Amino acid sequence: MRPPAGSCVIVLTSVQQVASSLSAAKAHGTVLAALPQQQRRLEGLVARAEGTLREAGFSTEGLILAGDRREVLVQVAQSERADLLVVGSRSRTGVTKLMLGSVSSPVVTHAPCSVLVVKPSGRATGERTERVS
Repeated sequence: MRPPAGSCVIVLTSVQQVASSLSAAKAHGTVLAALPQQQRRLEGLVARAEGTLREAGFSTEGLILAGDRREVLVQVAQSERADLLVVGSRSRTGVTKLMLGSVSSPVVTHAPCSVLVVKPSGRATGERTERVS
């Protein structure tokens, strides 16, 4: 199957902003120190996803934006006039979902286009899977 002419897949993730003031930066020094490492990890994930999509014949654009993933996904979908959003799901339940929240649920509710939620493979076998969001 060939992608539609002129189409582009945007591989998108976001980094939550951590500190808004110097005092907050001092209080969260270890978190801020970890951000460059997180940025490199996300760059690698985006690059691998883009490579896989390009091999399949898709044109891609990789983005790592600052902000809450739920909001960033909906905003980019609106500004790019997306036809489809594909989001991953970690299939969290109970207290874990309550504490960490969900990305896919609010995106499905607020996106201006169709949303495909993809659950991780390997869950039944206990394999660890990498997730790109």
